[in-house]
Amino acid sequence: MERMSLSEKIGQMTQIDRSRATTDVMSNYCIGNQPKPGDRTPHNFSSRKWIMTINKLQEAALATRLGIPMLYAIDAVHGHNYAYRSTIFPHNVGLGATRDPQLVKRIGAATALEARATGVRYVFSPTIAVCRDPRWGRCYESYSEDPALVKLMTETMIAGLEGDIPPNYSIKGVPFVETGQTKVAACAKHFVGDGGTSGGVDRGNAEMPWKELATVHLPPYSTAILKGVASVMLSYSSWNGQKMHANRRLVTGLLKTRLKFRGFVISDFDGIDKIKDANYSYSVEAGISAGIDMVMTPYEFRKFIRTLTYQVEKGIIPMTRIDDAVARILRVKFTMGLFENPYADVEMGSQLGSEEHRELAREAVRKSLVLLKNDDTGRRGPSLPLPKYGAKILVAGTHANNLGYQCGGWTMQWQGQSGNNITQGI
Repeated sequence: MERMSLSEKIGQMTQIDRSRATTDVMSNYCIGNQPKPGDRTPHNFSSRKWIMTINKLQEAALATRLGIPMLYAIDAVHGHNYAYRSTIFPHNVGLGATRDPQLVKRIGAATALEARATGVRYVFSPTIAVCRDPRWGRCYESYSEDPALVKLMTETMIAGLEGDIPPNYSIKGVPFVETGQTKVAACAKHFVGDGGTSGGVDRGNAEMPWKELATVHLPPYSTAILKGVASVMLSYSSWNGQKMHANRRLVTGLLKTRLKFRGFVISDFDGIDKIKDANYSYSVEAGISAGIDMVMTPYEFRKFIRTLTYQVEKGIIPMTRIDDAVARILRVKFTMGLFENPYADVEMGSQLGSEEHRELAREAVRKSLVLLKNDDTGRRGPSLPLPKYGAKILVAGTHANNLGYQCGGWTMQWQGQSGNNITQGI
């Protein structure tokens, strides 16, 4: 930290899109982090191609003055869902229905292996929203409407992704990522109350008293912090009219101070831009002051860097806030062994879509299926158990023979897509 210039510190706070990450950009702006948005999915990338691409970007990061390694991130909502040929697992709503936390842990471990098979070291997962209104279009990303079940699944998913936190890991809130080749840094999202917006409106307003927020939507985050989660992503939504990306009371006061979270807080995709339309300078000041450490600004990163630099130089944003953000980011990078082992290993490629992981997905499908009705109302009796011989079953509807629809959202693209050749599967 003492050796870093202001531009190097702000570079660590900046996460840009891979399509903007030229060698010159990495060098001139000291960029420390990159996300892989779903709308720019390299559909035909093999695991080797992924690794070669990420290693080349890492090489550019390590060639900067201080040689701070880059952290490459990707959404992994139900498996490594942007990688062609990866194993796609049931969504969280299905995993919650299994009531099997150890199964969820194994899925987390498999997802980590498949991410590492493509060189990815940081995943935006798990989503730990508590969906309270089925009109919310992203309910499938929530394990349950029951915060106790969401807590249980959060605990084991993070352990699967990051590894089991050692019993002697005594400092509460310090991130933990097992070093080696098999684990990734995790991200609990979206803080907080995104599953409780009024009317189920996505990115809407969670109108509720503090007691409801604290007892229903907050408990999974307390669990995530205790389990050593590396980062927390903020929600686009608001709480009683205040944007979460600008809520200092909840981000700094609650998450960082009261809950003692020592990892880093990351914005959602262009989330800082949406704090106040047509007033970008205010949005940057409000977001950074609230406690955002890493800003996902995929395309307009030069504007962000220029604005934040000006605000620090003019004393609008204190250097202590910048130092806090950078320390948190570097803490995670050191914890996960990124400095000692920055490059991806091509030997991990066999883990992508392995038969072992496919069988795990089949097990998850079997356990997540929910029978809605089995009444004995017809001449043939109840639907289950199925007869061993002679029965014909009609599977009908637009989703019946459509791999893309069966996989749902966050499959190759963030909203999913129709079709049977989007990835390999049955």
